[in-house]
Amino acid sequence: MSRRDPIDVAIVGAGVVGAAAALALARDGWRVALVEAREPAPWRAEQPDLRVYAFAPDNTALLDELGVWKAIADARVQPYRGMRVWDAAGGDALRFEADAFGRRELGWIVENGLLVDRLWQALPGAGVRVLCPAQLVALEQDADQATLELGDGMRLRARLVLAADGGDSKLRALAGIDTYTHDYGQNGLVAFVDHELPHEAACWQRFLPTGPIAFLPFGGDGRRSSIVWTLPETEAVRLQQVDDATFLRELEHAFAGTLGALTGVSKRVAFPLRRQLAQAHVAGRVAVIGDAAHVVHPLAGQGVNLGLRDVAALRGVLQRQQATGRDPGAAAPLARWARERRSENAVAAYSFDGINRLFSNDDLLATLARGPLLGLVGKLPPLRHAFWRRAAGL
Repeated sequence: MSRRDPIDVAIVGAGVVGAAAALALARDGWRVALVEAREPAPWRAEQPDLRVYAFAPDNTALLDELGVWKAIADARVQPYRGMRVWDAAGGDALRFEADAFGRRELGWIVENGLLVDRLWQALPGAGVRVLCPAQLVALEQDADQATLELGDGMRLRARLVLAADGGDSKLRALAGIDTYTHDYGQNGLVAFVDHELPHEAACWQRFLPTGPIAFLPFGGDGRRSSIVWTLPETEAVRLQQVDDATFLRELEHAFAGTLGALTGVSKRVAFPLRRQLAQAHVAGRVAVIGDAAHVVHPLAGQGVNLGLRDVAALRGVLQRQQATGRDPGAAAPLARWARERRSENAVAAYSFDGINRLFSNDDLLATLARGPLLGLVGKLPPLRHAFWRRAAGL
């Protein structure tokens, strides 16, 4: 790549979404540079990453097409074949089963660190120019290109720039894109937990007035799960600080002993929860993707899935531009992509917001309605199929 001529695409942020975007676009023949502040730590099987995702089939297909899913699956993934969702206030559980949809599994539980590690390993072979460690300092744009100024003085010119640098995206701010943000006043507490009864390759979620608890299957013996426990901030802080026996006792009570006695717990980490949507997905030659564009409540496990759908949709737009020899940063195609993704992401964010509001309170009317609503969805196959197909990206 010449430092004088603009490259095709520069991407800031090399997490799952940014690295996948770089790999996809480089495999399509675009000249791609990836800017990242810190090189990720190598994934190690003996140190599971607390941050896991419920990976949807459409995104598995994307990573398979990019040639990295086999390396991920060979290392460690946990397929899940069922889902159980119920409300502590009563009513029937909502159940999803892979067999009912004609599938071997509904999705896979995958560690963030493993995804990033295998994506990074594939970047050099695809011809991606990785600039790391590199700090973004400034952004300039004109009609023909965007220029990124990095901390070492380098100026990187590109016809299209993607902001994939997370919810607190510096590139999004430099591009002048504001966000709509709502603080839930909740934290998501994550850990690995060992339990007496097998998880049955199912994801389990119980709604409480304080927020949902999810047990996601993890590990080969069927008796370890990754938990995401939504709690008020002060309660999450308290439960981080109590001893393991107290934590397990309170978690077992909150989960109603569904998986039997809880026998062990890893270290615990909590992170603040918010709903955040970029007010625009494109500004000039800058497009925002992943958490830079949308941060959603984790109750449905859709954050990274939405981000990779941003990538897949943008890839389709750029493939059409490439076929006709057109500019990857042209305004009209990017505007169409932005309208589609902004609508899709807003619907998802506000849907999860509504579910959280309905179930995470002890209002009498809401309590009376919740259980029957879940039961109704479970008893209507077309509605149940529609719910799952949306989550699966099909």
